[in-house]
Amino acid sequence: MIDFENGSVFKLKKSDGSGKEVEPLLIPGETVIGSYKGIRDSVTFTNKRVIAVNVQGMTGKKKDYTSLPYSKIQAFSVETSGVFDMDSELEMWFSSIGSVKFEFTGNSDIVRIGQAISSFIL
Repeated sequence: MIDFENGSVFKLKKSDGSGKEVEPLLIPGETVIGSYKGIRDSVTFTNKRVIAVNVQGMTGKKKDYTSLPYSKIQAFSVETSGVFDMDSELEMWFSSIGSVKFEFTGNSDIVRIGQAISSFIL
């Protein structure tokens, strides 16, 4: 599992891949809402969960897939970008693992992500 305590911040930007990497993990009726990529790692939001992909090793063939179901979120926070600080953040608190924080760069639509999470957990 990804060590969210020591490496809890992923700098992500919108990906053109639309979650192709996690498609084999999806269950019937689960659809991809958005996919974001860092240098090696990625995060995909579906209508049921967040799937964080941690690429490991020198070759990057070994990958860790962490599933974070919306049903386990106790609270979440969205920080939009500003004039000088163009990054936005999403922080979620889960009942069993604690806080998970993602940082988005560029023109990621953090408000839409927050709305999607709200629609699934409220």
